[in-house]
Amino acid sequence: MFSVEDRERVRDRVLALADADERVVAGAVVGSLAEGPGDRWSDLDLTFAVADGVDVTDVLVDWTRTLAGELGAVHLFDLARDASIYRVFLLPGCLQLDLSFTPAAAFGAATPRFRLLFGAAVERPHIQPPDPHELFGYAAHHALRARFCLERGRYWQAAYWVNGVRDYALSLACRTRGLPANEGRGFDDLPIDVHDRFAGAIATSVERDELLRALSSAIDGLLHEAGELGAKAEAELRALTS
Repeated sequence: MFSVEDRERVRDRVLALADADERVVAGAVVGSLAEGPGDRWSDLDLTFAVADGVDVTDVLVDWTRTLAGELGAVHLFDLARDASIYRVFLLPGCLQLDLSFTPAAAFGAATPRFRLLFGAAVERPHIQPPDPHELFGYAAHHALRARFCLERGRYWQAAYWVNGVRDYALSLACRTRGLPANEGRGFDDLPIDVHDRFAGAIATSVERDELLRALSSAIDGLLHEAGELGAKAEAELRALTS
């Protein structure tokens, strides 16, 4: 596995690439390393502004070729968000490197976890946490899908949906307590009573009865967290496992 020193060497090489590339006019570190040293397992998230009028894709292609050749970086996937393109790499030692490029006119902090390293950034509205109504809605949708898959005898697919019910319900629990509600970031910081409530929502096998039991537990936890938000759908959701 990669070491902190490995991560720092990669960071220094990427910043050297930015310094040598006239198309890159600003850069920042984002994610956990923007707020401090992170920990032993923190990945490396760097974001850069590309001069207006320059095609971001051209920069991505050139940098990907260099990182693959010099560092053995494997391109995993891209994510487009607004004017930005995020490219995720896997490096030797299982170090994850997330690079993003944005036209300079739109380059700025999308979250508080943003530390400018050089150049300038514009003011941008921060990404808002997920809407509680949406979280509940997805959880209810997944509960329906789980039961229908059970009736079709598609137990592995049912397990997928049961897990989704639990995860959206836990995200709702995070949202109502002011914890990060994306990607399970706040799950471990939830109170012990919430953990206890959802412990039964983890299926221990891909068998019908066990999946039905886990689904029932997930729905119980969901309705507890949803409160008035889930009141109108409570009877229908409970009927799924009756």
